[in-house]
Amino acid sequence: MTDPLEPAMWAEVADFDAFFQEHAEPAPKQGTPLRLYGRTYVLPASLPTLFTLQLQRVQHSARPEDIRRLLGSLFGPDAVDHWTECGMDDRRLGIVLLWATAQSAEAGTVSMERAAQLYDEREAMKATGKAAPRKAPNRPRPKGQGKGKPRNSGKRS
Repeated sequence: MTDPLEPAMWAEVADFDAFFQEHAEPAPKQGTPLRLYGRTYVLPASLPTLFTLQLQRVQHSARPEDIRRLLGSLFGPDAVDHWTECGMDDRRLGIVLLWATAQSAEAGTVSMERAAQLYDEREAMKATGKAAPRKAPNRPRPKGQGKGKPRNSGKRS
């Protein structure tokens, strides 16, 4: 009996080594720096695989070690202990995490103020079970609309 994992049994190998070599990306850019409790951290330019995998686990875990491992992949292994010693609360941790993940995904997309707003909205939704009302974005009206009688299709009903 032949081993199904032997290369001779494969019709064609999906070779990601070759694919990634052919589609090589430029050298990774430097991540976004931030200062927190007197220390400067530099976020990775993109989210590490460990962070993404741990995020799924931490969503359903309250174990401090899971949270340390998750945040350690972004900020270093002793960051959580330092923040705890400095008195960081859940809200601040949530805001930093929201901001940091947004920066690692695409730098400059979320301000610290927006991260705080997003965190507060999410917490309000958890408390009430309802999503916070969202304001519709201000959109310019096409010329000729918005004044007088609304236009109709011209068909009679």
